[in-house]
Amino acid sequence: MLKKIGQRLKDQRGLTLIELLAVVVILGIIAAIAIPSIGGIINNSKKDAHIANAQQMVDAARMAITANDKGATAGQFTMAELVSKGYLETVDDPSDSTGYDDAKSIVTYTASGTSGSYTYTVTLVGKAGTTHVAPKDPKTMKRTDITL
Repeated sequence: MLKKIGQRLKDQRGLTLIELLAVVVILGIIAAIAIPSIGGIINNSKKDAHIANAQQMVDAARMAITANDKGATAGQFTMAELVSKGYLETVDDPSDSTGYDDAKSIVTYTASGTSGSYTYTVTLVGKAGTTHVAPKDPKTMKRTDITL
């Protein structure tokens, strides 16, 4: 009897059609779940990059204000100004290969009280005309505030 069981195990040559179909169905289910989540991860990383770019612009504006490039009470810097004066390197738009519009992407600052601190708002506009970041303080920005 053990010989017969051993022979039957040796005679198996491959998977049956039903087993192959089951594997294909399982792979399809996994793909249906994985593909949308990967797309969401990519979009979230682009939104995080826009937030980081907005924070970089604020940091560059702080350096420019400290160097007294503009008035101390209120004003704004365009991305082009910050780049040309060396406070900021060219910033790539993570949503579009054409980049940000240097003239329309701005940091606005206002002195808050007598303590010497400032409040900042950033607007990031792509060259294609999409306003990725509407005027907002980067410290309070969330992914839901970003338009891709």
